[in-house]
Order: sequence, then structure tokens, then C-alpha cells
Amino acid sequence: MSAVMQQQQGAATRTDPFLQVKDIHAYYGESYVVQGVSFDIAEGEILALLGRNGAGKTSTFRTLARLDNPTLTDGEIWFNGLPLHKMSSWQAARAGIQLVPEDRRIIPGLTVEENLQLALVAPGHGWPIERVYESFPRLGERRKQEGVTLSGGEQQMLAIARALVRDVKLLLLDEPYEGLAPVIVQEIERILHGIRELGITTIIVEQNAIAALRLSDRAVILDTGEVAFEGSAKEVLENADLRQQYLAV
Repeated sequence: MSAVMQQQQGAATRTDPFLQVKDIHAYYGESYVVQGVSFDIAEGEILALLGRNGAGKTSTFRTLARLDNPTLTDGEIWFNGLPLHKMSSWQAARAGIQLVPEDRRIIPGLTVEENLQLALVAPGHGWPIERVYESFPRLGERRKQEGVTLSGGEQQMLAIARALVRDVKLLLLDEPYEGLAPVIVQEIERILHGIRELGITTIIVEQNAIAALRLSDRAVILDTGEVAFEGSAKEVLENADLRQQYLAV
């Protein structure tokens, strides 16, 4: 049997989770921020990663995206059969991990379209730009406008669109509703429902827990860097005591 056939057979018979996070530990310098976090996610599933401020949500996200900080010191991250824990950030991005950070990171001096075109420079393409404009009409209307001059909601749309033009296999959304007016939150929710229908595996970190849970299949709740709960999103929605204990501000 050829090596290619063996790889295809292995892919066809693999039953491991699409993403498997196994007892990861990470530090900012001497600050211990991710303390033995473990969870799985199936392909096409949406997971809400929740917790109060300082619970370790963004630190866990940054560890999954293989950014330099925090530093992963122990544990394993398996993504689509690949050892993500052994990769650098650019290798993780090439493998299909796309992080939409809380601050959106729109590049100054570039138009909406130029921000999207820049994302297409490296190999691994997803949506063509015209499809982005069909799904995000506001971006189409502002394609020649400098990206940083967009409203907060439009910048969030651009940040999500920039991830979708890549060959995204796992989408990490950090606070997609942060600082947005309710009407814009509804627009972002519409977009995320569309992403859900496409079957893109997604993890959402969001302080608006109810909104994230309504969109998600399952939930993981972090508390001071550790997993306090893992289960269905429905269970968290229906358990006010659980939300009060771990999510109330």
C-alpha cells in the first residue's frame, strides 16, 4: 500500500476529536495562567469558552493559536491529527487555525479590500473576496475605505472576513460582541449563524455568555485557569445557579 493510500485510510478511520486539548499549562513569565486545561471539540461543532474576567479564556486562546505569549510548558494540543503543541504560530495558521483577536488588528493605512488581499498573500485560500462582499454587504460598500476608519461593528466584520478568506479549519473568536451596539450584535450573530451553517469548527470566547451559549453546541467554563465545567450549552442556559457561580460579574 502506498504512503498516500495509508494516509487516506488513516484519515477515514480516525475517531479522535477534531481538536483535543490535553492538560495544557502556560505562563506569562512567572504568572501561571493556564492550569491544566483539557477539552475536546468535534469537527463542525461550536464551543463557548466562558468565565469571568481573568479566568484564562484569552490566554487559552493564545495558547491554541501558538502565539509566543503565554508560553506552553506542558500538555498536548492535537488538531486534525496534527501535533499543534509542536508548532509555531505561522505553522498553526497554515494548518487552518484562524484567530480573530479582541482588538481586531485591522492594519492602518490599508483599505478594507487591501486588508483582505493581504490575508491572501500566503498559501491556503478560503472565500474569494467577492463572496465576502456578498455575505458582508457593508464591507462591499466600504471596500475602498481605510479599514481603521470603519465603525467598531464593521471592523469586527472585517476581522472575521479576513479569517474566512484563509483556508480556515478552526475559527477562534475572541469577544466578537465586545463594545458593539445591540443592533450590530444582531448583525454579527447573523454572520456567526451563517458560519455555523457552513460547518466551520468554532470556539467563541465571550463575556455575553447567553448570546454565545445560544449559538453553541457545548460549553467549557474556566475559573482561575482551570476547567470548572464542561458540558452542553443547553445545560448552562438552563442552570442559573451554575451561571451565577462562574459567570456572574
